[in-house]
Amino acid sequence: MLSIDAATLQEKLSSNEDILLVDVREPWEHDDFNIGGKLIPMNSIFENISQIPRDKPVVFYCQKGIRSALVIQRLQQKFAFNNLLNLTGGMQAWKQQL
Repeated sequence: MLSIDAATLQEKLSSNEDILLVDVREPWEHDDFNIGGKLIPMNSIFENISQIPRDKPVVFYCQKGIRSALVIQRLQQKFAFNNLLNLTGGMQAWKQQL
């Protein structure tokens, strides 16, 4: 599984790289703090598969990086995605970079 750390992701976003962010947390977690990602909770990811492009990097994140890793694993197994990255350490790591 491909991954990206918070500092590298911040650099890529600052340079306006074409990356889609997907937050797999629950709505209340997203409302509490997010980095602008599209909210697709983990339990509804398969119903929203059409919102996940295959032609650019897609970074999945959650609170610690565990749920997002599971989502990526499932998407790769079931749909053969090869452009998905996990934010290492999730929002905890992101907040520590600030």
